[in-house]
Amino acid sequence: MTRIDAKFAALKAEGKKAFVAYVMAGDPDYETSLEVVKGLPGAGVDVIELGLPFTDPMADGPTIQAAGQRALDSGMTLQRTLDLAKAFRETDDTTPIVLMGYYNPIYSRGVDKFLVDAKDAGIDGLIVVDLPPEEDEELCLPAQAAGLNFIRLATPTTDDKRLPRVLQNTSGFVYYVSITGITGAAEAQATDVGPEVARIKAATDLPVIVGFGINTPEKSRNIASVSDGAVVGSAIVSQIGAGKPVGEVLEFVKSLSDGAHSA
Repeated sequence: MTRIDAKFAALKAEGKKAFVAYVMAGDPDYETSLEVVKGLPGAGVDVIELGLPFTDPMADGPTIQAAGQRALDSGMTLQRTLDLAKAFRETDDTTPIVLMGYYNPIYSRGVDKFLVDAKDAGIDGLIVVDLPPEEDEELCLPAQAAGLNFIRLATPTTDDKRLPRVLQNTSGFVYYVSITGITGAAEAQATDVGPEVARIKAATDLPVIVGFGINTPEKSRNIASVSDGAVVGSAIVSQIGAGKPVGEVLEFVKSLSDGAHSA
């Protein structure tokens, strides 16, 4: 059982919905980023999604693109991202970390080496948005064999024919993308999301967490009320990008987590 599995089992036992927060590793710099990440559990975050900076983030909108560029400009690399996770683990051995990004940096490092290093750094799961199920032998299956969850995205265009393939080797949780398009591009609507979550849950026992288009405590609560939890990324990243003090960023995160947990 991974930390992700343990966290969702504990939330289920408490009758609570999950709150997942995304931040870009190294944004705006390593030290500030580590301070934010270390503060997330205290702000009510159940699972941390740690963005892996990459030059061509095709699924991400302007806010997260800019965060990735700030991180790269500050000298962030895959190794530094793993170093950050390892530094977080020095004081927190329970909060799950999901590394979210694109395959190119992992491929460049080498899958076998990456998996050993990610496990050593305390990474619990991977979301690699540009590897479809047809490429499972590339990273998904080796990751699961190494004890890492491989979390897949389902979207409004994942129809009933495609869904079983998407779910086949998914573990940890299913990430439902609430909108068509890039991150931060539109607002999630619970009335649209609810039936889709129910459709996915009819096909899997995994928790279904909803992200994209959630930017207020009220939306966090509304989306969590029709799913197993909410993910917020762009709204948090925009606070960091605006240069808000870490304390203010974490207060905002706390308001979002309170929303999800009140569902």
